[in-house]
Amino acid sequence: MTVSPETEVEIRRLFFAEHWPAGTISRQLGIHDDVVRRVTGLLSPRRVPPGRTRVVAGFEPFIDEVLKQFPLLRATRLYDMARARGYPGSLRSLREYVATVRPAPRREAFLRLSPLIGEQAQVDWAHVGTIDVDGGERALWLFVIVLSWSRGMWGELVLDLGAQTLARSLCRSTAYFGGTTRQWLFDNPKSVVIEKRGDAIRFHATLLDVASHHSVQPRLCAPRKANQKGRVERAIRYVRDRFLAGRNLHSVDDGNRQFLAFVDEIAHARPHPTIPGRTVRDCLDEERGKLLAPPRTAFNTDVVMPVAVDKTAFVRFDTNSYSVPAEHVLRSLTLVADEHVVRILDGATEVARHARNNGRRRVIEDLAHRRALLEEKRAARDSRGRDRLQVVAPRIHDLYLRWVDRGRNLGSVTAHMMQVLDRYGDDVFRAAVDDVVNRELHDPAAIGAVCERLRKKTLAPIAIEPRFADHVDDRDVIPHDLESYDARRRR
Repeated sequence: MTVSPETEVEIRRLFFAEHWPAGTISRQLGIHDDVVRRVTGLLSPRRVPPGRTRVVAGFEPFIDEVLKQFPLLRATRLYDMARARGYPGSLRSLREYVATVRPAPRREAFLRLSPLIGEQAQVDWAHVGTIDVDGGERALWLFVIVLSWSRGMWGELVLDLGAQTLARSLCRSTAYFGGTTRQWLFDNPKSVVIEKRGDAIRFHATLLDVASHHSVQPRLCAPRKANQKGRVERAIRYVRDRFLAGRNLHSVDDGNRQFLAFVDEIAHARPHPTIPGRTVRDCLDEERGKLLAPPRTAFNTDVVMPVAVDKTAFVRFDTNSYSVPAEHVLRSLTLVADEHVVRILDGATEVARHARNNGRRRVIEDLAHRRALLEEKRAARDSRGRDRLQVVAPRIHDLYLRWVDRGRNLGSVTAHMMQVLDRYGDDVFRAAVDDVVNRELHDPAAIGAVCERLRKKTLAPIAIEPRFADHVDDRDVIPHDLESYDARRRR
């Protein structure tokens, strides 16, 4: 870490004249401890008195050989390796020796690159921050593409760095510029490259499809080679300073409108950094005539993926749950999603359609799916009741036909018949149903009336379970001798 000459003078004064400790100086001036030690000479290797040898003397050839093969190896790792070979000294002694013999990094001269007009566009993303959504917050990114020759730029705010989002942004940039360059230069994100071993590169399949559709060659810049992708890096820094600084973005759509206005009114109106007397807009207008013509057909940027329907008739996509009809429970379907709509397909048949929700862990449900599921559950419950009634009184089927003809609610009628059956028993209920059918009646209340009449003829009790309040502890009636009442009456 370097400091100004004035700071170095102050460090020496405080250390040698005022005798301040190194830690106090670093805290007072707000600098690192190593800076104080470097300026005062505390980092220089300790001198070994005459007649004494270094502790690392016997291990110097080993350390030199390891550093020759691995120049960036940490001193702590060298210390562990030396200890395993019998090194008796401390880590500090070994670090002092390593500081004197570690090979200095080779200084590299970067080649100044001058791309041809219409040849290359550089692509990168800038992390803007987070944005509040329904159910939490999501990361907000700014996609930026820069034409290397003219410095013309375009960008948009996105909520993810997926391959389909990248393809959508590339297609929109083509529409904005009126064509494409012959190369797209990327960094090494997972949405671009899946695997890289030396010069062998395996690009993402979606990126290859969109590049083939536009007749563009995708390329990767080398790691830690800022000169290869410096134009888009500089553009992102320019956007941070001139557009993002001091600006609050409340939504993606509003942010994109503001950014497009900034590009057209400010970014493209600035002077070109390398061509005197011309603006970026002038150079962009010239470069547009050298771009490849856009494809005649639009590239399909929809997300297409298989999804499994869970037992509650929902599918999951982008942390959210979307409903499907109940008949597709525990099946595999196909999800097709764009920026605004999520569709679920069974083969080529669309079974559900929802507006896409950018929130997190939200449940998006079609009321028609819920009503159908409720009707199915209610029908299943009613059918179980009708099956029991059919077993006890087979002729009740004729009554159901009459109730259907007269538009009665079969669910409520079935529930009422179940209560009558439980109250009077199987035999009385069966006889009542036969009597009502023979008299060609259709009123459900007639069955209850006939059951009560038959019960009175046989003097059978009504099987009704008494209900007591929660505060009643003893619900059993204990009989007792009634002779005392008779004796009291005789007196």
